[in-house]
Amino acid sequence: MVRGAVAQAEGAGERTVGAGHLLLALLERRGGRGAYALAALGIDGRGEAVRRALGEARRRAGLSRAETDALAGLGIDVSRIVARVEEVHGTGAMAGDRRDKGWWSGRRGFGRDAKEVLEKALRIALARRERHIGDEHILLALTARPGVAAEVLADQGVTYESVAGVLDGAGPAEAG
Repeated sequence: MVRGAVAQAEGAGERTVGAGHLLLALLERRGGRGAYALAALGIDGRGEAVRRALGEARRRAGLSRAETDALAGLGIDVSRIVARVEEVHGTGAMAGDRRDKGWWSGRRGFGRDAKEVLEKALRIALARRERHIGDEHILLALTARPGVAAEVLADQGVTYESVAGVLDGAGPAEAG
């Protein structure tokens, strides 16, 4: 699972593994309990929509819709800022983590959001009295912490409650 996230970051030419990369790796995974939960919730086959939504968030410097809405409440139009920055510096300029920045060792580090997801996955596994951290724990962690990955999943009908319901034996209809 973690290797898959690193591969996602590598494929995108990004130096840092983020929560979005964990989500994309999870969507490509087969056979795990997390993959089973996603299939039961009907998200399998929507990987491209998820990838597009994550890409749009990256263009907004990784801001979630909740964050952009909060800024809009303060009179800050993030879409205008993104448009202006991209007009001057090119598409994706606010995405950060670009390939053309100085020296780099070639080893991908994990961003704060990915580290928080993995820590949350550990806490969830412990709370569920399970002795390993599986893809299901990472999926639960992605849905449990606020941010872009949780928003993208919620847009697809995947919430902490629906995932927990599927994993605990309730069908998708009873889970949500």
